[in-house]
Amino acid sequence: MGSNVKMHSPGRITIHGEERRAYWSFVLPAFLVYLFVMAFPTVFAVFLSLTNYKGGALFGPKRRPVSIVGFQYYKQMFTDEYFWLALKNNMWIVFISVFGQIPLGFFMAYLIFRGMIRGRDFFQTVIYLPCVISTVVIGRLWKAITAPNGVIPDIIRLFNPSYVAGNSEHPMIAVLLVILWMYTGTYLIIFLANLQKIDTSIIEAAKIDGATEFQALRYIILPALSGVIVTSAILAISGSLKSFDLIYVMTSGGPAKQTYVLSIYMYDTAFKGAPNYPLANAVSIVMCVISFIMIGITKAVEKRFGGRE
Repeated sequence: MGSNVKMHSPGRITIHGEERRAYWSFVLPAFLVYLFVMAFPTVFAVFLSLTNYKGGALFGPKRRPVSIVGFQYYKQMFTDEYFWLALKNNMWIVFISVFGQIPLGFFMAYLIFRGMIRGRDFFQTVIYLPCVISTVVIGRLWKAITAPNGVIPDIIRLFNPSYVAGNSEHPMIAVLLVILWMYTGTYLIIFLANLQKIDTSIIEAAKIDGATEFQALRYIILPALSGVIVTSAILAISGSLKSFDLIYVMTSGGPAKQTYVLSIYMYDTAFKGAPNYPLANAVSIVMCVISFIMIGITKAVEKRFGGRE
């Protein structure tokens, strides 16, 4: 009778153990960093959002009593009109990012890739330049430009002398335009780098076979970039939902909280006036949930209509 027992040499066991130790020596530091920097704050935020914690020590002899109140602060958040205003403004930013920055970035990258414009390096540098300037500097710059005595109101008054700066019913328009201008260059670089991976001989062969420029774009280039488009959409969605610094510098959420976004709403709730940490953490959890939902929708659309790289 044959034996099913497999014999391993001591050398094999030693090598296997060394491989396992090497694996954990590389993985464990990053895993611990993830636990303390990402996982623990997330779980702790969920915990705080379900309590009545108002500040002070959570641990130690001088700790304040904390009790679980359930979804009380979530209910308070969903009945607050400023939450819905902030959410609406965030959705506008998501819209202008996904359907503004990404298409514009791709369009300009395609023009440069196909050699349809001259001065490739010049346009590439000028469009990407806002991305390398500090957000605070850009916010201060555009705040001065759009101020009542700024350049833009002066230009508008040349055509409409009765125009009064600061009376706009849609103050988010200026913020959206700045966001569109500032981040389009990021997607230009992303798409241009990936377009250069496509073999131009395939496009030229399709053109010789009678394909138009639009057909080559639709059937060759877009399917090849489907993964890049999805990645760009995920970056745009996550960046839009956490928008803070630019808007805070430009408007601080004003006038009359008309440019409120969820991050500023959360900041004001936690750090201005009487702190309401449970409500602020509830807002942060809702932001994460919305982000995951929108990213899931993006992946589903890509799986249904996208091509393969």
